[in-house]
Amino acid sequence: MAESPVILLTNDDGIHAAGLVALRDALLPVGKVVVVAPTAQQSACSHAVTLQRPLRYDRQEPDTFSVDGTPADCVYLALFAERFLPRRPDLVLSGINHGVNLGTDVFYSGTVAGAREAAFRGIPAIAFSHDLGDQPADFTGLAEIAREMALRLLRTPTTNRWAPLLNVNFPRGRFRGARTTHLARRIYKDRVISRTDPYGVEYFWLGGRPVIREQGEGSDVDAVNRGFVSVTPLALEAIDSAHLPVAARVAAVIETDRSALEVDA
Repeated sequence: MAESPVILLTNDDGIHAAGLVALRDALLPVGKVVVVAPTAQQSACSHAVTLQRPLRYDRQEPDTFSVDGTPADCVYLALFAERFLPRRPDLVLSGINHGVNLGTDVFYSGTVAGAREAAFRGIPAIAFSHDLGDQPADFTGLAEIAREMALRLLRTPTTNRWAPLLNVNFPRGRFRGARTTHLARRIYKDRVISRTDPYGVEYFWLGGRPVIREQGEGSDVDAVNRGFVSVTPLALEAIDSAHLPVAARVAAVIETDRSALEVDA
């Protein structure tokens, strides 16, 4: 690349999160780095975008902006508001998240959604997450590794019609290497906790801890549990070809029972 890359950063832990700050600092020597991240915690917001209210932003410091929205909002604004970036970014990075985003968690993850929003627009993207343990996280060291992975992605040509979207999870402590992986299945204990506020109005807490973690060889959960960094390529075309016969059988209703389904124009 002839000129220094432009790199956009976001996350779902908020603008002041240690993982985001460390990633920004690690990348500053290699290019133009712009941070557009949520004002506050947005974990598990998935790919939500804000459509029913205006979005506001604040300039925290040079090239660092907070937005009172989701990670997907942040990337969308950065790309199209024409006031955050000097030009279209070469790469978008999301994280480093405080906690893993493994298996089917990627469908809930705001961290992954921030990267996915960029990949939708044809920009290579990586979501970075870290399995926090009892010891303080070494985000500085992880950010240096994330920087090298990001630069390697920039130098890697692709012929796919979709931009590459990678989900990277760092294990706890020292790791043994890296593995390319597929998504595991993580099923949580379904739970709703009911409480009553001081005014007598009922409210709820949702969710529980994982009760099924796929340990099959080659999965991202298995890799992280064994002390490896997992690198999972995520698809943007979400068709399930295995269920095309099911879809065809459902669609056949239109042909086999047309008279019963006719409606007035």
